[in-house]
Amino acid sequence: MTYKRIYRGPALRELHSGNSHICGIVNESNSLQCWQWQDFNINPNVISSNLAVGENFVCGLSNLRRVQCLGSDTNVTSNVPEGNFSRVGAGLRHACVVSFNGSVLCWGDSEGGNPQGEFTSLALGENRGCAIRPNGTVICWGESGFNLPESLRNESFIALQAKRRVFCGVATSNYSLFCWGDEGFDSNPLVLNDVVPGPCRNRNECDCGPFPNYVEYCAQGLMICQACPNQPNRISPPPPLPPPPPPSRQSGRKWDSRMVAFMVVGCVGSFSLLLLLCAFLFSRYFKIRDSRIHDSGRLEEGSGSSQQSVQTAQPPPTLQKKLSHLISMGNGGHLEEFSLEVLLQVTENFSEENKIGNGSFGSVYHATLDDGRRVAIKRAEISASSSYAGPTKRGQEDTDNAFLNELEFLSRLNHKNLVRLLGYCEDCNERVLVYEYMENGTLFDHLHKLQCSPLMSWGGRIKVALDAARGIEYLHEYAVPRVIHRDIKSSNILLDATWTAKVSDFGLSLLGPQDDESHLSLRAAGTMGYMDPEYYRLQLLTTKSDVYSFGIVLLELLSGCKAIQKNENGVPRNVVDYVVPRIIQDEVHRVLDKRVPPPTPVEIEAVAYVGYLAADCVMPEGKDRPTMSEVVNSLDRALEACLALPVLSRSTTTSST
Repeated sequence: MTYKRIYRGPALRELHSGNSHICGIVNESNSLQCWQWQDFNINPNVISSNLAVGENFVCGLSNLRRVQCLGSDTNVTSNVPEGNFSRVGAGLRHACVVSFNGSVLCWGDSEGGNPQGEFTSLALGENRGCAIRPNGTVICWGESGFNLPESLRNESFIALQAKRRVFCGVATSNYSLFCWGDEGFDSNPLVLNDVVPGPCRNRNECDCGPFPNYVEYCAQGLMICQACPNQPNRISPPPPLPPPPPPSRQSGRKWDSRMVAFMVVGCVGSFSLLLLLCAFLFSRYFKIRDSRIHDSGRLEEGSGSSQQSVQTAQPPPTLQKKLSHLISMGNGGHLEEFSLEVLLQVTENFSEENKIGNGSFGSVYHATLDDGRRVAIKRAEISASSSYAGPTKRGQEDTDNAFLNELEFLSRLNHKNLVRLLGYCEDCNERVLVYEYMENGTLFDHLHKLQCSPLMSWGGRIKVALDAARGIEYLHEYAVPRVIHRDIKSSNILLDATWTAKVSDFGLSLLGPQDDESHLSLRAAGTMGYMDPEYYRLQLLTTKSDVYSFGIVLLELLSGCKAIQKNENGVPRNVVDYVVPRIIQDEVHRVLDKRVPPPTPVEIEAVAYVGYLAADCVMPEGKDRPTMSEVVNSLDRALEACLALPVLSRSTTTSST
């Protein structure tokens, strides 16, 4: 199956698909968006929640919980029931609603009438439907006497979904997925064990706690919400509208100029007084908050020196404000704030024995927390040998910016191929970040340091490249706003216990432009050998700069050479100058890493294909390079080619931009 992204708009709050069409509600504007639906005119302010998409119509609830239906199926859109409702569902050519007393009412091209009883939710298919009772059991109805299989009559369900003739539900007892309605399922309705009925959400969205085992499905800080007891999926009816104001006794009296003048003066004076009061309260609030948010303990005793001690112990005001703003905006609210004492204890005072590497702004240490979690701890360091040039003050500012960059980006980014941030510590002059521990280290070590590594197969190396490419693609295409990493290199690609590759180190990352044709104009930053020459020369940064850096990683994977290393005569040589000419001459076999067994006849085509892709990624001009989505598609095909023998051609790796 070929996957294609068909929606590139803002984040959605709700999403529902019918048999042919898809609709969603935009999170910010509360407007309705539909796609794969030609000639459909959208009224953006009609439906605000509870989307349900049929064959040629879409229904939902307005802010007042009234049913609204749009589309060309007049049998549905012209017969919408009046009143307020808690749920709405759509079948192929009919719709149903659940009222606040639990009754179900259907209209359109439906058979079987309305089910009798009280229900909490429903799912509709083609001329058939099923609904959940308050005790969790299910009733079904529809054409030809459609009913629930006998084996499931006493089963309690949490949620239902339907498409055409097939219905599926998650059982309450053991979270198994059962399906029915088709002959293939009727004999054995059990499809999957241990599933969960919903997406991963923020903690503050789960009023009644999470489902068991949600950690197996969700990233750090997210959970799958459990329905509240006694009221599964029930919504309270909207409050009654306030009565209209009584008619004024002086409604017929005309306004004269004197009354207008008094009103204008009164309004301006009241507004000015309100502004002054707000400004005073605002300044008082920030003064009190800033004085307490970084309270590091009792004051040192002694006259004259106590105030100086407090000032030197306080972090820079700029960092205070940025960190406070970050937390207040909700980013990082799910992160754990570690105390410095705990981190000193688990790292043995950041001993050299626990040090495992270096990051963009400091050293990285391995540790095991009291609850048994293995973590990587990055501690900021400023010294004369720091990679940040300039005076100490400038070095401190760079460190703070790198610390906040990682904290901001990783607190809101969530992807299986990005290293997960667990928490942070900001104490006096200490800046510390705590990550998940990646048991198998960096890709750089496996390529250039370790003599024995499981990454000594071409399939394994292409799999690592594909993992990392998917992480970068997420930054470029799916993060809102998009992110440019700026420091893609093999030492920033880490491997977990299952050899899944994840991109790390966001200390130099920036929010990117909104489209591929725009760029950021700023001083070049990154690692020599991996840095895009167009970015370095013109100081114009785009997502294609990350593509160039990833192309260097691909060349490393193929050749086993470092980005810059000395040749036989001791002269530094860039891997592009050494490997790419061989690839262009169809002689990639001459530059392959000799530590890896020669590729088999099946593998050689995939390896050559990755070579062509790498050459395209390191083209001198960004417009000639592929996008990361094109890179992911190409690597996906190359990995398949290690197991089969598909027809590959270089033309498929060429950028369309």
